[in-house]
Order: sequence, then structure tokens, then C-alpha cells
Amino acid sequence: MNQKSTSAPIAENKMGTMPVGRLVLNMSLPMMISMLVQALYNIVDSVFVAMLSENALTAVSMAFPLQTLLIAVGAGTGVGMNALLSKSLGEKNFEKADRTASNAAFLYSLSYLVFLILGFTVVKPFYASQVHNADPEILKFGIEYLSTVMIFSFGLLGQFFFERLLTSTGKTIFSMTSQLCGAITNIILDPILIFGLIGAPKMGVTGAAVATVIGQCVACIVAGTCNYKFNHEVRLSFRGFRPDLKIIGHIYAVGIPSIIMQSISSIMTYCMNLILVQFTVTATAVFGVYFKLQSFFFMPVFGLNNGITPIIAYNYGARHRKRMLKTVKVSMFIAFCFTFIGFLAFESIPKTLLGLFSASEDMLTIGIPALRIIGIHYLIAWFCIIAGTVFQALGKAVFSMIVSIMRQLFVLVPAAYILASIGGLHAVWWSFPIAEIISLIVSVAFLVVINRTIIQKIPEA
Repeated sequence: MNQKSTSAPIAENKMGTMPVGRLVLNMSLPMMISMLVQALYNIVDSVFVAMLSENALTAVSMAFPLQTLLIAVGAGTGVGMNALLSKSLGEKNFEKADRTASNAAFLYSLSYLVFLILGFTVVKPFYASQVHNADPEILKFGIEYLSTVMIFSFGLLGQFFFERLLTSTGKTIFSMTSQLCGAITNIILDPILIFGLIGAPKMGVTGAAVATVIGQCVACIVAGTCNYKFNHEVRLSFRGFRPDLKIIGHIYAVGIPSIIMQSISSIMTYCMNLILVQFTVTATAVFGVYFKLQSFFFMPVFGLNNGITPIIAYNYGARHRKRMLKTVKVSMFIAFCFTFIGFLAFESIPKTLLGLFSASEDMLTIGIPALRIIGIHYLIAWFCIIAGTVFQALGKAVFSMIVSIMRQLFVLVPAAYILASIGGLHAVWWSFPIAEIISLIVSVAFLVVINRTIIQKIPEA
């Protein structure tokens, strides 16, 4: 008999016993706080870069598609690992949980090798395709920034791996701790390395990238240490390791749709940059600022997602239907509160928000109406985000992928292109509310299918 199984604790994991409202906060609040700090340091990063010049801000904004791809691979692989790990723990299959962790580590290692190669090969042509005849300074800044982030991405991918291990077993407080350490490190190093303070070399935009990479490495080390000392439910061992194709298949069955879903944002952002740069480079800077600002309201919701995914997956494995449904309801209410605050901020203080990034008069002229129009979609987005999390946790991540592809590629980008042709720059921003409405309709339809085919058929344990 497997030793791990006999030595496993008899008491059930808190995800199957703790009152749901308290459990959602217990699991999600640390993640939400850490995500808020992540969003804060993303904003601070751009605030300092904007002090250099608008070209520097534009260059960093244009890096967003490939940065999003990097994050999508790390987060999407983590979603697949999370779902399988939590379900295995819910079924008390500890040996499978261990093998899932070691195979996920193998996948993260392969992912880094891919991004290392991309960092040396695709960054320059990627920027050249967007910049065209714009200021060559943007091209220079962008290549310096993005190459650094991708070549040294091992810290970010390692951080994702160890934090998702902690989240899978309900130890989100340690995941929060690692993210806080990384974020604080980044915030402290940003002005020092960008402007050459306290004896450090003045590195400009490259300094922002170096600060980001160092922060990610610090977070990785802290998360790895916390796993080694405190995470005893999942044991990471590579003695005699061989890739398990069945487990890798299960991880990617959920992970690849999640990766694709998040990668679609990269394609959408790239296409939007191409549309906006035809009007003015400042429009792409406004678009980049919007993404930084919206992260402050969406990142806590994504932290909520990270917290509730293992709860839903665990109780699905344990056949606790009522706990699953209550988790969804509680999380929807919390998500709505965050996005409603975002809606109020975008509608009432857009000038103040843009002022954080040393906005020029041209940037304010374009940005103020843009934020107010885009902000309307906050009233809908909360539902679609939580619905996507439910799809992933129940092993139907392909539904999330379909909604994401449809929203961003088949609705948002075509709508932006058509509106740009018909109504000019001001009309482009209406593509966001339009895409969100279509996303809402499809998400509701998929939830009805999920409820009929999966949730209602779960016998209460």
C-alpha cells in the first residue's frame, strides 16, 4: 500500500468542511490582496516609466501582447495543475497529487526554454511590426524592455508553479506572502534602477524590466521556501522521474484552453495597437494606460478566481453540490463589488487616473472619453469572469476558451476596426461594451448547459 495514503490525515481538508462564506474569504482574500499589490506595482512601473517620456510609456505599453502571452502560459498551466491537484486531494488520491506536481514542474521548465528562445528571436520584429515609421526611440526602448523580461522569465514561471501548489492545498496566505515580497521588491527597485538613485546606474526603461525580473525571482524563492516548509499535502520529488503523458494530458486539457483564452488577449492587444497607431501613437499609450488601470480592479477578481477554483474543484470531487453553488454565488457578489468600483472610478475621475501617468494634453483629450466609454463594460464583466472560472473548475475550460475567443477576436477587434472606419478614434472604444454584452449572452447559455449536464447530476455526498 502507498505509504503516502496511509499517512494522510483523516480529517478532511478545510475546503470540504469550513463554512462557505468564510472559506471563500479565507482562500481568496490573501490572493486578492496580493493581486491588488501586483496591480499596484504594475501601475507604479508605468508611472515611473512615464516620467522618462511618453515614448517610454508607449514602448512599455506595446510590450503588453508578448508579456500577456508569457503570463498566459504560466497562469494557464497553473489552472490545469490546480484543477487536477485539488480534485485528486478531494478524492484522497495523494499519490496522483504528487505526480501531478512533478509533471507540472517539468512543463514549466519546457515553457521557460520556449520563452528564452523567443526573447532572443522575435522581440525586434514584433516591435518593428507595430512601430513602422514612428519614433525609433520607441523601438529601442521596447526591445530593451521586452527582451529582458522574456530572457529572464524563469523567475515568473517558477513563481507561478510554487504559488499554484500552495493555492491547490488551501495555503493561500503563503502565496500572498510570496507575491507581496516580489511586488514590494519591484516597487523599491523601480525608481532606483530607472533613475540611478543611491549609487545605482541609471538604466531607464531597462531598469524597469530588471526591477520586474528581480521581483519575480524573489517571489519564486519565497514561494518555493514556503512549499518546502509548510506544504506537506503535496510532496515534490524528481527521483526516477519520467513524464506521465496521461497526467500531462489532464493538466493541459484544462490548461491549454486557459492558455489560449488568456493568449487571445495578446492577439487582441496587438491588433488594437495596429488599429490605434493609424490615428496617433498617443492612442496606443492611452490603450496601454487603460490596461494598467483596469488591472487594479480586475486583478483582485482574478485573485478571487484563484481562490475559488480549488474550492469548486475539491467539492466537485467530493460531491458537495450545495457548497459548490454557494461558492459561486458568494464569489459573484464579491466580483461585482470590485468591478462596480472600477466603473465609478472610470466614469467620475478619468482625468485624475490619466494624470498618474504624466498625461499630456493630447493624451487627456483622447483618454478621458475613452476611459468613460470603456468603463461601461465593468457593469457586465464580473459575471463573465466568474462564469469562466466555474467552467475551468468543472473541467469544461473549453467553454471559457470559446467565450474568450469570440469576445476578443470575433467581436471586439472586428467591431473596433469597423467603428474606426465609420466613426474615427472616438468610436473605437465602444467595441469594449459591445463585446462584453455578447460575452454575457454566451456565458449564460454555457452556464445553463453546465447546470443541466454536470451540477444537477451530482449526488449530494
